Amino acid sequence: MNLAFKFAKRYLISKKSHNAINIITLVSFCGVAVITTALICALSVFNGFQSLISQLFSAFDPEIKIELVKGKSFDVTDPLVQDIKTWPEIEVFSEVLEENALAKYKDRQLPVMMKGVSSNFESLASIDSIIIHGNFLLNDSVVDYATLGVGVASQLGVNAGFITPVAIYMPRREGKVNITNMKGAFREGRLFVSSVFSVNQAKYDDMLAVAPIEFVRQLYGDENAVSSIELRLKDKSDLSKVQRRIKEHLGDGYSVKNRLEQQSETLRIMKIEKWITFLILVFILMIATFNVIGSLSMIIIDKKDDIATLRNMGADNALIRQIFFIEGWLISGIGAVIGIIVGAGLCWLQETFGMLKLGTGGGTFIVDAYPVELILTDCIWVVVAVLLLGLFASIYPVRALNLNK
Repeated sequence: MNLAFKFAKRYLISKKSHNAINIITLVSFCGVAVITTALICALSVFNGFQSLISQLFSAFDPEIKIELVKGKSFDVTDPLVQDIKTWPEIEVFSEVLEENALAKYKDRQLPVMMKGVSSNFESLASIDSIIIHGNFLLNDSVVDYATLGVGVASQLGVNAGFITPVAIYMPRREGKVNITNMKGAFREGRLFVSSVFSVNQAKYDDMLAVAPIEFVRQLYGDENAVSSIELRLKDKSDLSKVQRRIKEHLGDGYSVKNRLEQQSETLRIMKIEKWITFLILVFILMIATFNVIGSLSMIIIDKKDDIATLRNMGADNALIRQIFFIEGWLISGIGAVIGIIVGAGLCWLQETFGMLKLGTGGGTFIVDAYPVELILTDCIWVVVAVLLLGLFASIYPVRALNLNK
């Protein structure tokens, strides 16, 4: 193997009898390198957007979220639930009640998702990082306040600090509806707007209103109801271990999700898009490897005299085929190495200097430049794809090599 590699390396870098062979070999290197660079950069951009969206979601998504598998709400006074609050790994234990409601401001109205949160919600979520108007506040000694998504505020025509409150209507869950007095079928409350947030995600910006949980419970009609328990762990706590322990403690009736699992649908779609892009570029790479087949075939023809010499010196057919097989693989391998180095360099430049901008700037997007994140496993997958294609590209011309003459 060592001897075959030495011959293959020498044949690759030595001057060929025809300059066209050198050009074809160079084109093969460049084709593999360019596609490899494109693969590295494309996958890194997808990783960057995935990390960016995960950071945006994290303003509302806790480290661990406990919900019912079936049903909307449960009693927070359940001893099993309350026991979790005493665990040494738990830093913040926050009660949450979410319910559909109708928000009305003057002559405008809009269906919203009311998210009632405990007073320690600021300790759980990075809410201040997404506030664009006003200051986050749940209540004071006089009134209750709401924090609205930017889409909700825009459609209602309200903003932080307006002196007129927003009316919130929630349907009664018990009793019969009197069609002659529809207003009696709803509980009503009023909230002043303390702040407006934006995470550039429609499910939050266009639907969500954050309010004190006591206010939402009053409209819901159950002073102990929660739709979920949201937890933040102490530093250095093992997230997966605590999550597994909570599942065992609560049983099969509850779901216990970490931050990624809470946004599994969104992240799954992004992963599908990422790997579809990967497959498309691999297909293009497969077309580029035809250059390797052509280049290797030309080198074999050019080295016919050398093959005869090797046979006269005692080289068997297996060694000769091995030489040219390794040579074809070297073309793909060197192209892959160059592509990864260039791709990683471009990702570093983009991450450091933000050369490729999103739009014209001016705060239109969350970030000014395309986010990138280079992950080692992506590089490994790219190398594996390139080397496998290089393997198949080398097999054909080597098997077609006629050594019987």
